[in-house]
Amino acid sequence: MSLSFAATSSAAALSKAAPAPRRPRLGFLGVGWIGRNRMEAIAATGTAEIAAICDPSPAMIEEALASAPDADRVTSLEDLLARDLDGLVIASPSALHAAQSIAALERGIAVFCQKPLGRSKAEVEAVIAAARAADRLIGVDLSYREVKAVKAIRALVREGGLGRIFSVDLTFHNAYGPDKPWFYDKTLSGGGCVMDLGVHLVDMALWALDFPEIEGVEGQLFAGGAPIAAASDQVEDFALATIRVKNGPVIRLSCSWKLQAGQDAVINATFYGTGGGAALRNVAGSFYDFTADAFHGTRSERLIDPPDAWGGRMAARWAEQLATRKSFDPAVEHLVAVTEVLDRIYGRG
Repeated sequence: MSLSFAATSSAAALSKAAPAPRRPRLGFLGVGWIGRNRMEAIAATGTAEIAAICDPSPAMIEEALASAPDADRVTSLEDLLARDLDGLVIASPSALHAAQSIAALERGIAVFCQKPLGRSKAEVEAVIAAARAADRLIGVDLSYREVKAVKAIRALVREGGLGRIFSVDLTFHNAYGPDKPWFYDKTLSGGGCVMDLGVHLVDMALWALDFPEIEGVEGQLFAGGAPIAAASDQVEDFALATIRVKNGPVIRLSCSWKLQAGQDAVINATFYGTGGGAALRNVAGSFYDFTADAFHGTRSERLIDPPDAWGGRMAARWAEQLATRKSFDPAVEHLVAVTEVLDRIYGRG
């Protein structure tokens, strides 16, 4: 009895003495509205430490520090990478994403990056190669995957609840465009409304369909109501595209900036199958509130209603994953297929 008691007491003492695992230390590069929202979502999980913040705007840094008062203020990416970080959250202009991600990964730092990860398939492949070589986790903020309405429709599609999917309609119209000048410079943004908005819809559709083989892509781009060549230096403010899946559905994409839409945004994704249909729709022009409905003949069934606080959920999931696993996750390689579709809409490659 005394030996058993001694062993139990010793084990309890060791258990009490063992230090708690260190929370991942994160740096934040860019803390404008989106970057700060993602920072606050991660902080709310309690799984990571907000260690350092960098932004060219002193006002943005002050707002971020109000939510993370213990974080260090730094002035450059190099300063961030020198801070003994486990992960870096990037919310900078699109032209910088690939190079900044690679710089962090080569230092052994995991990355969570705003979309697009790169302006082209080549840039995305370079980042993924760096992540694989460093064996570090990388996440991309394709945040619509975390919308409950999207997940509900994906489950129906993947489980065969709609039969064989033969058509997908995707729409994202925005009654106003971005407020930062770099969005309108193709060398900096990589493209216009397709790169900004269409990427979410293309990713959503391919993700729901389990990333099928793409047989063909055709795109039509417009600026100010007039057609523009895919290779034009202009960025498109309206686009139509047809994406043909091998032995699968035809996907039709329509997206825009500054469309006379009658409301802030029109966002929907409708999947038609031989056994039913399903649709994601935004509510009353909202960018955040969505419903999901299933269709069978003339009958409609509501699957999901708002509210759903999904905005920072992708970032929070990445931080939670980083707390248990820093190594490379091959799931990110599917992003190459998404970016290749965008390249083909733009006539690249």
